[in-house]
Amino acid sequence: MDPENKNLVCSWSGGKDSCYALMQAKLMGYTPKVLLNVLNEEGKISRSHGIPKNILQAQADAMGIPLYTVASSWNDYEEKFTNALITLKNLYNLSHAVFGDIDLQPHRDWEEKVCAKAGLEAYLPLWQQHRLALVKEMLSAGIETMIISCNNDLGEKTCGTILSENFVYQLVEQNIDPCGENGEFHTLVTDCPLFSTPIKVGIIDTWTHENYCFSKLSLL
Repeated sequence: MDPENKNLVCSWSGGKDSCYALMQAKLMGYTPKVLLNVLNEEGKISRSHGIPKNILQAQADAMGIPLYTVASSWNDYEEKFTNALITLKNLYNLSHAVFGDIDLQPHRDWEEKVCAKAGLEAYLPLWQQHRLALVKEMLSAGIETMIISCNNDLGEKTCGTILSENFVYQLVEQNIDPCGENGEFHTLVTDCPLFSTPIKVGIIDTWTHENYCFSKLSLL
């Protein structure tokens, strides 16, 4: 691997962690060339956060970075993701892939495995940072992010909440992880320093499935 090459793909969920990881990577001199997101089998919403493709595209357009998507079931997720990394490595002369994971070791192990298969190096700039301090850092850095799905402990009423320091402390008081690292909630970034302009997104419906609340999102 060329030690001078710092071109990277960002594993882009649309949420706060991947956004802040990309911001940190840029500060460290990496050059983001492309965003990668895995959609559901129909290719309409993201598999991880349930974000419509047109909203992911609006985020990419606001950053001026191409978005590459693949449709996949959970069963062939690893194969599709690895093949996408190989394709993007060749298209963009990539050396690294950046991920927003904080401290879940199985996630890091998986990311390093798929990157190794593609001849890339996994880069996790948020790794093992203190979760409360980290989310406060994200907010101070100018990330505006909205909760778009959550578990039943938070409930459907939480969908649409803009993450704030006050709300983060409410989460801590309820013994809920302030980063949502264990899947307690997922977010959508509507503005950040990487965006040329904010994106406007509305929640037009919410529903609960298997003890988890989801939002139907629309680009305004």
